[in-house]
Amino acid sequence: MIRIEDLALSILTKTTVIPEFKSKDGDLNEFLMQEAKDYQEQLLAVTYLLQNPKTGDIVAYFSLLNDTIKFEEDDKKTRNRINRKIPYVKQRNHYPAVKIGVAVSENYAHQGIGEQILQYVKALFAFGNRSGCRFLTVDAYADAVSFYENKGGFKFFTETDVNDDTRLLYFDLKPFKDALETVEKQS
Repeated sequence: MIRIEDLALSILTKTTVIPEFKSKDGDLNEFLMQEAKDYQEQLLAVTYLLQNPKTGDIVAYFSLLNDTIKFEEDDKKTRNRINRKIPYVKQRNHYPAVKIGVAVSENYAHQGIGEQILQYVKALFAFGNRSGCRFLTVDAYADAVSFYENKGGFKFFTETDVNDDTRLLYFDLKPFKDALETVEKQS
């Protein structure tokens, strides 16, 4: 099993030469090869590359962009489910979030890299956050929904997108942070 700590992490720049990359998802491949630099240049998203230091292969990449969880007036069920977790005085109709996109090369698939990336990003925002961010969100393609749900602990935001090509899921960072702090105190 490859450990994320053994990979070289770098931020994509406009001068980065991107080696060939192929995940099982053509849209994610196209994003990296054709759009990620433009998103970076326009300050819309930041893309991070994880490379094998021995071969230079891109093992995986992930992109992060600001997002928000916003409730529509008629979405009382979702609003109540999320608001229950936040002290009453702080309840709002929208909350800060960061959207994540993850792609793992076919050559490195099924080795736990995607799950390690999610853990890394969760810790990054739970402990090293530079602005308010309570949630991580993802627009997961149908074949990746179970990964985010089962391996990442993400929950469905709504059931209205059940037949769509992608499903919106979220992860609440506060219980994650609290659990890690509890473990740390017990050590």
